[in-house]
Amino acid sequence: MTSFTLTDLGNKSGEVVEAAYRGPVEITKRGKRKFVLLTVEQFDRLAGRSAQRAYRVEDLKGAERDEILAGLDAVTLRDSGE
Repeated sequence: MTSFTLTDLGNKSGEVVEAAYRGPVEITKRGKRKFVLLTVEQFDRLAGRSAQRAYRVEDLKGAERDEILAGLDAVTLRDSGE
């Protein structure tokens, strides 16, 4: 994990933010960890609020269902070597 001091946060805010895009950044004060800077996506994932959803094919209707099933068939055939 990348680490910056509170002073760095004030003086090098652009660099700190760029580092946070790559992963969590710890912010220290007098050598002790005080904060962790995360992107919203990282935070939501940790907090269990990810935008990802799971659906059952049986719940889909019409063209969506057909498209999903065709894609699954293609993957299955590809992975089996056919």
